[in-house]
Amino acid sequence: MTTQDDLGSVEPAGEQVLAAAAGGLTYPVAPGYRVKVRQGPGTSYPAVRTLAEGARIQIRCQRHGQSVSGPYGTSDIWDCIGSGQYVSDAYVRTGSSGMVAPRCTN
Repeated sequence: MTTQDDLGSVEPAGEQVLAAAAGGLTYPVAPGYRVKVRQGPGTSYPAVRTLAEGARIQIRCQRHGQSVSGPYGTSDIWDCIGSGQYVSDAYVRTGSSGMVAPRCTN
């Protein structure tokens, strides 16, 4: 199984992607950070709330957006954690530099 983004890039969808799709997996936010949750996949979108230090998130789906640098590197992947709620993957320890959940369809 593979996933394809709007630019035509194809990424393998490993076991972790399938497990994430099934639900239940949570990922920790980088220690010592209070991460802003935004309405869309970029820092130009308004913040809707801030995650507490030590928070864990469940990723519903992921999409490419603005590139952001954080404690886990630089990434253009944004994790959707709820309707209209996105967190930069650069602040989430997923154990991967690629997608770990299905691509967002909307």
